[in-house]
Amino acid sequence: MCIISLHFQDHAQYKLIIAANRDEFYERPTKEAGFWDDAPELLAGRDLERMGTWLGITKQGRFAALTNYRDPTNEHPNKNSRGQIVTSFLTGGTSTTDFLKELRKRKDDYNGFNIIVGTVDELYYYGNRQTDIVKLNGGTYTVSNHLLNTPWPKVEKARTMLQKYVTTHEEIDVDALFEQLAYREIAPDESLPNTGIGMDLERKLSPIFIKTDGYGTRSSTVLLINQDNEVTFIERTYNEGSFKKENKFTFRIK
Repeated sequence: MCIISLHFQDHAQYKLIIAANRDEFYERPTKEAGFWDDAPELLAGRDLERMGTWLGITKQGRFAALTNYRDPTNEHPNKNSRGQIVTSFLTGGTSTTDFLKELRKRKDDYNGFNIIVGTVDELYYYGNRQTDIVKLNGGTYTVSNHLLNTPWPKVEKARTMLQKYVTTHEEIDVDALFEQLAYREIAPDESLPNTGIGMDLERKLSPIFIKTDGYGTRSSTVLLINQDNEVTFIERTYNEGSFKKENKFTFRIK
C-alpha cells in the first residue's frame, strides 16, 4: 500500500473514512478482498507471495493498514514480511498499545514501514524509522512512503482533497473518493523528494495513482464506518492501470 488517507472522529455521519491505494509490481500474485478462509472474521485482500495483507478490518472492528517506507539503501531481502504485521494484529487479541510496544522492540526485524492500527474508536500511528507511537486525534491524515503527513506533493494533495470533501459533505459519495484515488497528475520536479531512486522514478511515483511499466496501483479501497458501526468496504482492482473489478462488503461491527 503506497498511500493511505483517513478522516477520523470528525464527521457527523462517519467515525472513520479511509481512501487508500496499494501499489505493487503487476506480476506479484494477489487475491482480491474477501473474508479469509483461515481467518473468517478478517476482511482484506491478500498478498499470495508472503500471505500477508496491506489493509484490513475485522468483524470486531480491529483495523490496520500499512505502507512501506522508501529507503533503497536500507532494504534487506531476508527480513520479515511487513504484511504479516497487519495480519498479526488483525487476527490477534492484544491491545493496540501492547501490540505496538512489542512491535517497536522488533522494529529492526523489518524493512521500513508505517502502520495505522487500532479500532474504529481509537487509532495509532507507528513507523519503524522513528521511535514514537502516536495516538491519532480527530482530523485528516495521509501517509505514503515516508512518515505520517510528510509534505510530499502526493501526500499534500491527497490529504487536502479528502479533508475538503468530507468537511463539506454530510453524505459521502464513494465515487468521489475513488476519483481522488485515481488522480494521476505528475508533480513538478522542483517539489519532488529525493529518496535515492533517481529523478525519473521519483517523477513516475509522484501521482496518487501510479502506472509505470511493471509497477503501479493494483487496488483502491474506500472504507466507511458510520456512527452506528456499520461498515462499507469497497475495493476496486486494476490491471496495469485499467479498471478490472469492484468488490463491496457491508456488515455491522459486533
